[in-house]
Amino acid sequence: MHERRTSLELRVSGSKSAPRLSGYAAVFDAPSEDLGGFIEYVRREAFTRTLKSNALDPLALVHHMPHLILGRRSAGTLKLSQDDKGLAFDIALPDTQTARELAVSVERGDVRGASFAFTVPPSGDRWTLADGKAMRELLDVDLHEISITPTPAYVDTSVAKRFLENARRWPKLVGLKRFLETCQ
Repeated sequence: MHERRTSLELRVSGSKSAPRLSGYAAVFDAPSEDLGGFIEYVRREAFTRTLKSNALDPLALVHHMPHLILGRRSAGTLKLSQDDKGLAFDIALPDTQTARELAVSVERGDVRGASFAFTVPPSGDRWTLADGKAMRELLDVDLHEISITPTPAYVDTSVAKRFLENARRWPKLVGLKRFLETCQ
């Protein structure tokens, strides 16, 4: 199950003949908005394995549409790196109508969102419940793509739904635990 998350930092650079698009597809340790009953944090090590490996070949897309390719890591047209802030990207835009229109829209401020699509390997995330709120930490992900999008969407994933079904029962368990502690 692929999941998608968003960030809102994007800029056009380079020259008219060699335009570039750069920004952050993820910001570390910042809380997401409510993603359908839980808050998510991308931890600093989440992309380390993917960036070191050549097993995956992340793409840069427009609005998560696989036919609107802006760049690809193996082609050298998509550069991905981590810094203290998050997962940075730099795309050498192709000379296509889609890329030219996108660059104009970014320059105007009409498009300013970036997103990433990923899957979580075993033990790649950690779920907790704090103050009655579910929290998910992304510790290690398989990065499939970054995407430039005017309407960043947080998707209610089946992974989240399965966790939330269990988490909804947790308040009862917390209450039961308190009751048992007072009976000792």
